[in-house]
Amino acid sequence: MQEPVDVIRILQTAFGFWSSKTLLSAVELGVFSALDDRALTAAELGKDVGVHPRAQRDFFDALVCMRFLEREGDGEDALYRNTEAAKLYLDERSSQYIGGALEMASARLYRFWNDLPKALRTGSPQNEVRHTGKPLFEALYSELPRLEQFLGAMVGFSRHNVDVFAERFDFSRYKTLCDAGGATGLLSITVAKRHPHMRLTTFDLPAVEPIARRRVEAEGLADRVMVVSGDFFEDPLPKADVITMGLVLHDWSLPQKKHLIRAAYDALPPGGAFVAIENLIDDARRENLFGLLSSLNMLIETTGGFDFTAADFRAWCKEAGFERFEIIPLEGPASAAVAYK
Repeated sequence: MQEPVDVIRILQTAFGFWSSKTLLSAVELGVFSALDDRALTAAELGKDVGVHPRAQRDFFDALVCMRFLEREGDGEDALYRNTEAAKLYLDERSSQYIGGALEMASARLYRFWNDLPKALRTGSPQNEVRHTGKPLFEALYSELPRLEQFLGAMVGFSRHNVDVFAERFDFSRYKTLCDAGGATGLLSITVAKRHPHMRLTTFDLPAVEPIARRRVEAEGLADRVMVVSGDFFEDPLPKADVITMGLVLHDWSLPQKKHLIRAAYDALPPGGAFVAIENLIDDARRENLFGLLSSLNMLIETTGGFDFTAADFRAWCKEAGFERFEIIPLEGPASAAVAYK
């Protein structure tokens, strides 16, 4: 007997962009940062963030339904305040702020995903590459505001993963780490704070160096975290006991992935570890929806990038010469895939 169609699930998925854009708009307008630790009426909050009176109660009550705001009372005198999660992750004053990722999703990815059907038909990017002809990272790194937005997004995507990785990976056997594609230096800074015996290098393109250097110096870690510039397709990686790449491999085609894995192998001593932090797709390709959607995002964003499974990672690393493998689950869809030399 044919099972009944789950109409509600279909409709909720089809109109999921309503919820998505409501949250993204709240971050873009600064709702959570405007509230901070305060409680405000809809009129007061709407005035602070520039929301028209017609939209105020529906907008803020939708955020209450979505569990991003709390409301005390009913009607026009009701008071809105941040939930604990919103205060921790969506208030830009918080050290755990992840809103940079959401800001980029609203400013860039939301409109590019409108062209997913064209990407599916052509296999071609639908972002700046389509409009300018420039490779993604050349386009992103060519203008400082766009670069800073992108790096802020990477912090948002990576912060929680990096915290959990620094806690769960066994650093006791190692002394040095190089984070290839280190962006603002988040991973190096996080590991340095948690493991005082480690000395670290954050490695990225020259345009990123001054931004990373400022972050490292602001944390008082310039004596233990080096900022080094280079191109990991042109230059050898700095030698280290551990080589990490966070949300890097999925950006690139298979030949480029293999090049980066080999570069990591060459930079490691015997017994060293190569770590790829990614939204690994489950080997059966049935469970990790976020990883599969991330791979579709790579279709939209890059000329050859894609997300991959743990089995894929092991096969590529074994081909490069790595001998032992481990998957460290982080939280949510992300994992740290480890290959030991």
